[in-house]
Formats: sequence, C-alpha cells, structure tokens
Amino acid sequence: MRQSASTIAALLMLLGPAAAGETPWQEVAPGVNIRMISTGQVKPDGTTLVALELDMPAGTKTYWRVPGETGLPTDLDFSANAQVKSHEMLWPYPTREEQDGYLDYAYFGDTVLPVELTLAPGAHAADVAATMGICSDICVPAQAHFTLALDDAAPDRANGLRIRQALAMVPIEWTDPRQPVGDVTYDAAAAMLVVPVGDAAVDRDTLIASTASGVPVFGAPQISPESNVVLIPVLGDIEESELVGQTVQLSFTTGMGAFELARTVKPAPGQ
Repeated sequence: MRQSASTIAALLMLLGPAAAGETPWQEVAPGVNIRMISTGQVKPDGTTLVALELDMPAGTKTYWRVPGETGLPTDLDFSANAQVKSHEMLWPYPTREEQDGYLDYAYFGDTVLPVELTLAPGAHAADVAATMGICSDICVPAQAHFTLALDDAAPDRANGLRIRQALAMVPIEWTDPRQPVGDVTYDAAAAMLVVPVGDAAVDRDTLIASTASGVPVFGAPQISPESNVVLIPVLGDIEESELVGQTVQLSFTTGMGAFELARTVKPAPGQ
C-alpha cells in the first residue's frame, strides 16, 4: 500500500531518532547532502536493503538509471569490500524534464534511492564509493564514500520506513495475463516507436521507453492519429538495424502505482 508523504512524516516522528543504520551526512555540493541508510537487517538469504538518501533543495536534481540527453549517471562501487557479492539499484519512477530543447529523467529535492545487496556469509558492513550527477544552475559529478554497518542488534524502523516508501514508487513487473501493451514496432521513416496501448488504466503520458544500455534516448510520448497508439520519438541518429531486435523496457503509471514490462522492437509493417 502506498503511503502519503504526510503519513510517512507522522510515522517517522512516532518512531523517534534513527538507530545505527545510517552514516553521517556528507556535503557534496552547495546545499546538497548525501548519506547511506540501512534497514539494519540481513535476511536469511544474505540480502539486505540500503539506500542513498539525498537532502537537496527543491530545484536541485539527480538522475534516473537512464539520465537522458544531458544527465550524469549514478555509479556505486562496492569493489573495495569483498563482503558485498553484488548489488542492484531499485529505481523509483522518475520525473521527465524537458528544458532548453533537451530531455532528462530525474529526481528533484529530497530523494531516497534503494539498493539491494547480496552479501557473503558473515558479512556485517558495506563499503561503497558513490558518484552521481547533481544539477541546479550547474552540474557536477558529486562523489562520496560510505562505510555502513548492515546487521544491527535491532531493525532500524525509521530508516526501514524511508526505504519502503521509496520502494513503493519502484515500477514492478506487470504480471497480469491481460497485456496492456501490444507489439512495439519501429517506424524508421518517422524515427518513432509505435506502441499500441489497449488498457485504459495505463496513463499514456507517463510512458517511458529505455534500453539496458540507455542508448538511444527516447523522448516524451506523443499522440498518434490512430486510437490506442502512442508514438515515442527516438532522439539522435540511429540506424534501424541498431534498434530492431533490441529489448525495450516500458515504464508507466496506473491508478495502482508504477509498472514495467519488456518488449522486443520489431520493424514496422512494410519496412
């Protein structure tokens, strides 16, 4: 269940000060502070949840997993710590920003970015070097280093709540047998993805297309002359052979939250 910001704030006040599951704040840009927080619990399967928490002014941003045309990607390096076997960032649904003719996918103001860690047996701490783009009037590659205990004597309820609230905005895989999106094709002449949307629950204006590599960057969805079809422009020059056959991830929101599904791009009929 998705909680409102006011509800979360009230619950955090009731929970009181955070326990050991957090690092000190580090200032990485004027007015921008970052820390790492933890649930304070390692599950029996060796996984645990941590997060980067950013304290930023409302007009300052950092970037989604696909930054867009001008953004800087986030990189987490756990290689200095053999206790962390792998990590996966869990990206909340972002804001699409179009400014000065460029498009980026970003988070503004206070932001929590969850990360799932898989730990070696007996692991008790994480050591990570973080690099991420921070932009206001200018953009800088902000850097910070964190060392955080992962298995506290008791769960960190306040930080666990912060992480769960962020997780509620991470798109989940669409599992309903009734598929909301049909076959995605690429119209090379128009440089557009053609996306049939047959489910009224899908907010078509929120559709974001992306590839695993982040290339190419896709633009904001556009209205098609055909009913139940959304057109998504491909930004930049690309050959048809470079896109057809690629897997495209489609992220979108509904009244029940954010979802995602994958489609293999097919050539447009007659091309």
